[in-house]
Amino acid sequence: MIGNIRVHVCTSEKFKTTTLMAFFQQELAPEMVTKTALLPSVLQRGTASVPTTISFKRKLDDLFGAVLYGDVFKRGERHIMQFAMEIANEQYLKEAPKLLAEGIQFLSEVLLKPVLEKKAFKAAYVEAEKKNLKQKIESLKDDKIRYASFRMIEAMCKGEPFALFNHGRIEDLAKIDAENLYTYYQDVLSTCPIDFYCVGNVTVDEVMELLEKQFGGVAKAARKTIQVAPVHHPVSEERVVIERMNVKQGKLNIGCRTQTSVQDEDYPALLMFNGILGGFPHSKLFRNVREKASLAYYCSSRLESHKGLLVIQSGIEISNYEQAVNIIREQLENLRQGKIEEQELKQTKATLSNQLRSQMDRSYEMIFYHYQSVLSGMQRPLEELLEQINQVRIEEVQKMAEKVQLDTIYFLRNRGGNEDAKS
Repeated sequence: MIGNIRVHVCTSEKFKTTTLMAFFQQELAPEMVTKTALLPSVLQRGTASVPTTISFKRKLDDLFGAVLYGDVFKRGERHIMQFAMEIANEQYLKEAPKLLAEGIQFLSEVLLKPVLEKKAFKAAYVEAEKKNLKQKIESLKDDKIRYASFRMIEAMCKGEPFALFNHGRIEDLAKIDAENLYTYYQDVLSTCPIDFYCVGNVTVDEVMELLEKQFGGVAKAARKTIQVAPVHHPVSEERVVIERMNVKQGKLNIGCRTQTSVQDEDYPALLMFNGILGGFPHSKLFRNVREKASLAYYCSSRLESHKGLLVIQSGIEISNYEQAVNIIREQLENLRQGKIEEQELKQTKATLSNQLRSQMDRSYEMIFYHYQSVLSGMQRPLEELLEQINQVRIEEVQKMAEKVQLDTIYFLRNRGGNEDAKS
């Protein structure tokens, strides 16, 4: 810890670059979602010492082609700002400059010393990034897979913070200006939980010393606790949502409540359930909906572990809606009845384990894996999770299947056609 900032350092000789990441947690709430989404892009426009886009890029080039980016994502009902920087490890450079020190210093300047104008953000930068964010939100409709996924979540979680789009809302942009966004930024800096990661061939002491020098002042502020709702959410009635657009291929998305989160003891069984259902090419959905029935161009499932959701996504011919829904229901029911072959169990354990192990070969994924334990408040080292997965039996997957409830069926289809999509 440096004051109230949590610091995580992973010393590894595996990587020839050093990865720096800073995460800021905020509540996922209507009054803040768009401001939070806007901040990373505004902060990347310039700093006190490099106030223009050209000088900002030149600074990164001077750091031997360092890469820096910022974005937002949601984990359950937390809205998280992420800033990442990747720099070459100075040990592999002939000139051996103090790249780690310079990288941390520059990242801290991006976060703590933005370019200002009249004690606020530079108005031209804010207005330009508002336009960019508006285009980003509007472009969601151009990617029908992402659009259908968002619309299903929006319908399923209506009235819950998770229904909000992580990039915010167009209607909020007119009310945001350089002054109130800067005020909001100062509040985020002084109250939101901050986690800082460093992965590379470094020592803990040198990283802590450099971070203390750059972040010591802001670290003293008290951090608020982000409140999240429990994932237990019984389904009283299934919902069917049909949306019509000018599309040739139907997008069928089905949302289920798992009643299980990443911190629960039966989380390994949930990972296995998802893997057997639709997580991999050998899964039931892929084999039965896509290969056997030839109904879908793609069909898979994924977890929103911090929210207790399982989402099934498929692209189908519009006329195949009812048949596809029935086969998907059938696969869920087969799991409830324990109709799982030993080969499916064995293959899913192997594929899931390989997937998790491969994350440790990429510094970014190592960080995200660990950050999940920070958010959940439960440490689950990789080897421990792998062992728990290996111990999961068919009966435990079946027990998990009995907990999972189908909540919402969303179908994006064409405007015309005589056939009506019915559940």
